[in-house]
Amino acid sequence: MKHPIAITSISSISSLGSTSDEVWKNYLRKDHLIKELDLGSPKVLAVPLRANEKDEIELLRGSDSKYKQLDDSVLFAIHASRRALQDANWKKGDDFGINIGSSRGATSLFEKYHEAFLKEGKTRTLTSPTTTLGNISSWVGHDLQSKGPSISHSITCSTALHALLNGVAWLRSEMTDKFLVGGSEAALTPFTIAQMESLKIYAQQKDTYPCKALDLEKKKNTMVIGEGAAVACLELGVKNDSLATIEGVGYATEPLSHNISISTNADCFQESMKMALGSNSPEEVDVIVMHAPGTIKGDLSEYNAIKKVFGDKHPALTTNKWKIGHTFGASGMLSIELAVLMMEHQTFVTVPFVEHRSYPDQIKTVLINAVGFGGNAVSVLLRK
Repeated sequence: MKHPIAITSISSISSLGSTSDEVWKNYLRKDHLIKELDLGSPKVLAVPLRANEKDEIELLRGSDSKYKQLDDSVLFAIHASRRALQDANWKKGDDFGINIGSSRGATSLFEKYHEAFLKEGKTRTLTSPTTTLGNISSWVGHDLQSKGPSISHSITCSTALHALLNGVAWLRSEMTDKFLVGGSEAALTPFTIAQMESLKIYAQQKDTYPCKALDLEKKKNTMVIGEGAAVACLELGVKNDSLATIEGVGYATEPLSHNISISTNADCFQESMKMALGSNSPEEVDVIVMHAPGTIKGDLSEYNAIKKVFGDKHPALTTNKWKIGHTFGASGMLSIELAVLMMEHQTFVTVPFVEHRSYPDQIKTVLINAVGFGGNAVSVLLRK
C-alpha cells in the first residue's frame, strides 16, 4: 500500500473482558464462553458480556442523564472508544474522524419502543433519535468531543472492517491524519435469535463446543450470537510504537443467487484477499484469522477460497467465533484485535477441536477476513 497506516491502539468490550490483559488471558484458555440464556422459551445459546463488563456499562449509563436513554450498542462503543483514545494518547477535542458501524444498531431499544407502540398506538419522544444507526458514531463523537466527521453504516457482518476501509481512505486522502474505526453490536434479543433460527443456521446442540467454527466436517450449522464492541485508532504513516501496520486492504462483492448466499469457492473472498496481498507474496502470510461463522457452507466456502489463493500449503488458520460467538458488525474488529495480540505475544491461538497441520514459527504478518450477507467481503493484511 502506497501510504502505510498504523494501528496505534485497539480496545474492546466483550465476553473476553475489557482490557488487553483480560482478553489475551481468555484467548489462551481452551474453554468457550457460550452460555444458555433466557431469551425466550426454551433457553438459547448466546455469548453475553461478563457480569463485570455489564456493571461497567451500567456505570457509564448512569454517569450522564443523556446516556440513560441510549441503547447498549451505543454505550459499548463509547466504553471501548474512551480506552482506545487514552491508549493512543489522543486528546478529547482533537481533530479525528469516527466511523463505528453496526449490523443491527439499537436492536434492544428499537424492539422495546415497537412493542410499546403496538400496545399503546403511540411512541416515545426519543424513539427516532435513539434508534437511528447514525447515533453510534455521533454519540461517541459527542462523548469524545471530536471535531472530525462521524460516520455510521451497516454492511452486516463485515461492518467493522468496512469502517477500517473508510478510515484508510480518509487517511490516504490526507483530509485528516487520525481516524477511530470499529463496530458495536448488542443483538441478544429474542427477536434477533428467532431470525437466525429461522435461517436454520443457529446452534441447537449443547455440546462441549456448541459453535463448531472452522470444523469443516460438521454436519449441522452451529452459529451462536455474541455481543460486544471493538475500535482501533488509525494514524497515517509508520509509527515506532504502533501495534501493527496495515499493509493492505481488499474488498469485493459477488452477484446474489440468494439473500444470504455465498458461492462455493467464495469468489468475493478470493478477490478481497488478492487485493489485500497486493505485491506481497502469499508465502509471507503467517496466519489467517477467518470469518468462519460456524455454518457449514460459510466455513467451507471461505476455506475453499483460501486454498484457491494460497494453495494447499496455506498459512495457519484460526477464528474466535467458537469462543465468543458471532458479534455481527463488531466481529471484524474483534478479529483484528486477536491478530494484533498474536503478533504481540508471538503465540498462535488454536481452535481446540480442530487439528492444526502446522504452527507458525513466527507471527509477523496476519490476514483478517470478514464477510456480510450478500458476499460483501473485506480482507486486511497486518504486519508487525
